[in-house]
Amino acid sequence: MAQFFTLHPEQPQPRLIKQAAEIMRNGGLVAFPTDSAYALGGHTGDNALLTHIRRIRGVDERHHFTLICRDLSEIATYAKVDNSQYRLLKATTPGPYTFILEGTKELPRRVLHPKRKTIGLRVPDHPVVSALLAELGEPMLSSTLLLPDEDHPLTDPEEIRDRLEKEVDLIIEAGPCRGEATTVIDLTGGSPVLVREGRGSLAPFGL
Repeated sequence: MAQFFTLHPEQPQPRLIKQAAEIMRNGGLVAFPTDSAYALGGHTGDNALLTHIRRIRGVDERHHFTLICRDLSEIATYAKVDNSQYRLLKATTPGPYTFILEGTKELPRRVLHPKRKTIGLRVPDHPVVSALLAELGEPMLSSTLLLPDEDHPLTDPEEIRDRLEKEVDLIIEAGPCRGEATTVIDLTGGSPVLVREGRGSLAPFGL
């Protein structure tokens, strides 16, 4: 049965953040709010966690997981970023975007796309996520909380508890959460390619 934490949306309680981070370190799956929609997340290197998220989401190995990072320098550690890509990232982070980039050797191969060796990278603009990342001291592996055959991600923590109480280890509630997924931009080619239109504006990419 999932634990349920209610956190202050602007100044999340350090004691609960510490407990949430410990659950992640121990292999737990957490449902948490972001600046777009709720996400599922946990420790990056945990293979069982990958399998668990894929089963909940109803996706296969070709699904792009997202690495949630604290800042641009952390993105540059885990993804290959050239000067033009860096400028775009700097102009749009933190914010409701996920960027597809080629992963570096700092990442376990199992979290990368099996053929393209790419991964989603993201820096959300949300105090709870920022506090979690600071406590963890490393990125989180995540995926939008979008269930199979549904068009919109889950946004209500009580509904998440009703539907996933036996599937996740912790649900974090921190006030209202937007119902839009992130805008996903592929930056692996010569110019930005729209993969999914979401909350983030397309204007910075000329799309």
